[in-house]
Amino acid sequence: MEVLLAKSAGFCFGVKRAVEQVYEQIEKGGPIYTYGPIIHNEQVVEDLASQGVQVIEHPDEIAKEDRSQAILVIRSHGVPESVIHTLKEEKIPFEDATCPFVKKIHKTVAEYSEKGYEIVIIGSAKHPEVQGILGWAKNGGTVVESKEDALLFKPSKEEKPICVVAQTTFNYKKFQELVEIFSKKGYDILAVNTICNATSTRQTEAESLAKDSDAMIVIGGTHSSNSRKLYEICKNQCENTFFIQTAEDLPDIPVSSFASLGITAGASTPNTIIQEVLKACQKQVSQNY
Repeated sequence: MEVLLAKSAGFCFGVKRAVEQVYEQIEKGGPIYTYGPIIHNEQVVEDLASQGVQVIEHPDEIAKEDRSQAILVIRSHGVPESVIHTLKEEKIPFEDATCPFVKKIHKTVAEYSEKGYEIVIIGSAKHPEVQGILGWAKNGGTVVESKEDALLFKPSKEEKPICVVAQTTFNYKKFQELVEIFSKKGYDILAVNTICNATSTRQTEAESLAKDSDAMIVIGGTHSSNSRKLYEICKNQCENTFFIQTAEDLPDIPVSSFASLGITAGASTPNTIIQEVLKACQKQVSQNY
């Protein structure tokens, strides 16, 4: 049996940068908070918590007596502009670990909403990245996730131009399909492909690997949007696709019964977890031969 690991599996640049920033703050000492989970990986968040890092959802949760010594790290998904203003007004020290690719979307949305464009974000409305992007649109925006959403969409004013952006981890092919729907409606649109290169590469590689494998394992956190999208992409190509968080989930999968196995992982999955899964799969294979 052949076991292949996707080359692009695991931490992307933005996630790696955010996690490293928190560990750097731990070394400096003092109360440390993250605005929401720094990334969507339970194991990483638990490790940080064991070292005293606290997760909050609002600046008010930081005790006033701690504010002069504490540091708040903004998660990789970013936050609405109003949160940045609040932190500055209340003089709460913070480190902005927002992914640079997400930052670019904030800038685009702010710029074009200021110019009078209606903002449309293609992505998941419940995802913190999308919620953060919405907070940079001067007059709000609309989130479109599906073909049905796109077909039902109508601009607030027919003559108003539309700026379309995407969640960085959105499926690129789906993004193209939804933009095409807007184009066919005859709207004056500016479509900005804000899906990051790492996401596109990871998705393309996962799809190719799934086509050539009898089974696929996708490693990721339960709340990781990009990992779930990888699962959907692989499932479309390979019926025997399994979603796991760690090697502890492997006993439920008949790994050795397949002739070939592909492994990929979401952008929030640490390399240590990926290697544990890979070694566990290889061990199962060797024990059956």
